[in-house]
Amino acid sequence: MSNFPDPIRAGLERGWKVLGGAHGPLPEKISCDVAIVGSGAGAGITAELLTRAGLDVVIVEEGPLKSSSDFRQRESEAYPTLYQESASRKTADKGISILQGRCVGGSTTVNWTSSFRTPEPTLRYWEQHFGLDDFGREALAPYFEQAERRLNISPWLMAPNENNELLRRGADKLGIPSAAISRNVKGCWNLGSCGMGCPTNAKQSMLVTTIPAALDLGATLLVEARAEQLVLAGGKVQSLRCIAVQPNGAPVDAGQPATTIVAKHFVLAGGAINSPAVLMRSKAPDPHGRLGTRTFLHPVVMSAAVLAQKVEGWAGAPQSLYTDHFMDTQPIDGPMGFKLESPPLHPVILATTLPGYGQAQADLLTKFPHTHVLLALLRDGFHPEAPGGRVQLRGDGSAVLDYPLTDFVMEGARRALLAMAEIQFAAGAQEVLPVHEMARPYRSWAEAKSAIEALAMKPLLTKVVSAHVMGGCGLAGSEALGVVRPNGVHWQIENLSVHDGSVFPTSVGANPQLSIYGITNRLGQGLAKRLTGASEALA
Repeated sequence: MSNFPDPIRAGLERGWKVLGGAHGPLPEKISCDVAIVGSGAGAGITAELLTRAGLDVVIVEEGPLKSSSDFRQRESEAYPTLYQESASRKTADKGISILQGRCVGGSTTVNWTSSFRTPEPTLRYWEQHFGLDDFGREALAPYFEQAERRLNISPWLMAPNENNELLRRGADKLGIPSAAISRNVKGCWNLGSCGMGCPTNAKQSMLVTTIPAALDLGATLLVEARAEQLVLAGGKVQSLRCIAVQPNGAPVDAGQPATTIVAKHFVLAGGAINSPAVLMRSKAPDPHGRLGTRTFLHPVVMSAAVLAQKVEGWAGAPQSLYTDHFMDTQPIDGPMGFKLESPPLHPVILATTLPGYGQAQADLLTKFPHTHVLLALLRDGFHPEAPGGRVQLRGDGSAVLDYPLTDFVMEGARRALLAMAEIQFAAGAQEVLPVHEMARPYRSWAEAKSAIEALAMKPLLTKVVSAHVMGGCGLAGSEALGVVRPNGVHWQIENLSVHDGSVFPTSVGANPQLSIYGITNRLGQGLAKRLTGASEALA
């Protein structure tokens, strides 16, 4: 792809103001109208809106600035350079592996493009339990429509790859409805390597849309700069202290501040583990003990199957079909509902996810071209026994998420393993392997059903992963119920807003990127209006 157009390199040649890492030393002090921590979904939308309003914006990103020239569809390069903790971030007890982006564009640079508006039952729950009276479907619709136009979000019209088609085939035989997933792509080459960065710039991530737009309008981007602490006084943020970090995230000079940013307003948009952590390190007021609590993951369990025909799940659009049957048929606050999708399959991520080791796992991997996988996103946050986790600080100030996998959650996981196995056998699977350390490949639905019902559903035995981190700085209509107001402003700090997935009071119940785009679009427009008096909207 060396001759492929690279909008990032072209922007740098046009004179974008980018500092940090290979782009030059960080300034000792910098002043601006608004400092935005992060460059992912919420940060990108906010940066474009505020620069359009004429504000001087500084964007602070912990990870490096990479571009399509760097994206070579290699897992060995992508995970260490584009993900938090080299794609090995885990919860405190190691029971859940978490994939989160750590690069310019954040998780939008490496996600799988699935785009859903916030489900209406979720919005109703927020209204009833968190006082978010103006977050109904109609109130949010204009903000979703703008985001969808700006990011080219539309149904994927190409035929699904075999990995996705098997979901539909099995579901159809069982009378379970499935549907197409909308994607944020333009001119997609259908390569299937979205999780390693898009080498053709087809994915309309923040890396190629809002962040370049903001830089063209004069914003400054600081990369390899970690937001450490807000300096608070008199109910306001006085400044933000950042340290320089290496591409792997290690401090360049431990404990030494590299940059102090002074701004009229600050926006935290570093994601639902990092944003609460910045507030904790800053000793932000938290009179009701809400900060960092109710952090949700959509805990994911998986089921692998082997088909007679080749599946080649690495090729083609990664997620293009889904079913909400197992959410729609459960009360939102009843037994845990789950959404089913088919993830892309690549050697490293598959090998580190499948159970077992040694010859047994080697035997599984010999069947890789014929392997199909389903995943179930469990909808957490709607039942007293699914309260999510809590962000904590380690001794060195870094963040870790303590997320207990309760019996209630694990019972939902068991029902999900059963549902996935039944669909896979209906689709023609020769054998099905629930991704669980005590499971083995089963040759029939009856055998699998009996075995799954007897599995010990315990953390570390049941493989649980997540790429959807939400909550921890929840929106609420009253100070006692949340960390930020319905307009995104912190309840106790007047010049601080939070614009990322951490503001969700529960999990979304769907892949969250479009929920972040739509809701932070509204928060960002409100902030631009308050700071400038002018109205702005996404193009």
